[in-house]
Amino acid sequence: MVDPEKYAGLYLQGREDPSKRYASWDHCFNYFRKAFVDQRLTSLTSTEELQTSCLQLGFYLASWGMYRGKASLLQMSAQALEPVIFEIVAAPKVIWQMDVHLYDETTIGQLLDAAEGIRNALPKGSTDTLVTKTMLGIFGNVPAFDRYFRKGIDSYRLNQKALEKIKKYFDQHRSKFESLRIPTIDFKGEDTDYLYTQAKIIDMVFFAYGGGSGSE
Repeated sequence: MVDPEKYAGLYLQGREDPSKRYASWDHCFNYFRKAFVDQRLTSLTSTEELQTSCLQLGFYLASWGMYRGKASLLQMSAQALEPVIFEIVAAPKVIWQMDVHLYDETTIGQLLDAAEGIRNALPKGSTDTLVTKTMLGIFGNVPAFDRYFRKGIDSYRLNQKALEKIKKYFDQHRSKFESLRIPTIDFKGEDTDYLYTQAKIIDMVFFAYGGGSGSE
């Protein structure tokens, strides 16, 4: 079985420099998490903040490979992400509170429903990779199903079976995860009050195990 300490450690080297692209996840997650913690999610869609919300999400997605090649987002501005911001603001509280230790038949169904809502808010034809990278950047509640993660965990679609497999892996290594949940970093590279989620750590583990070297 894959050792989470070995592979998460390799990926976490990217957080040592806040100018590197790995920190884009921290910046995006912090922005949306703060709005949730401060109980002001509706402000994300306000006239004053909607553009910033779209730019935060858009830059993270671009930094993580979602604005390249034949990607539909490549032909769009950040304004195309407005429906996503409205969708996540309307998401049930349980989606914002969700992490892998809470996965069960009911909550997995709720996550898949949330994923479908985000898919419908994204440009037509959006892949599991884009949907899950969006969810990881905003909620931190599911790993990103990119090619390296899918190869590493040997699950190729976002569905109930894949999320049950992630939960089983977490349960097998539960004792190690809390030590890996270090703080996210802010724009200056300093620790925040928010910790890496369990889903984010699992994302790092299987991205690295699947051969990810920073190019994805």
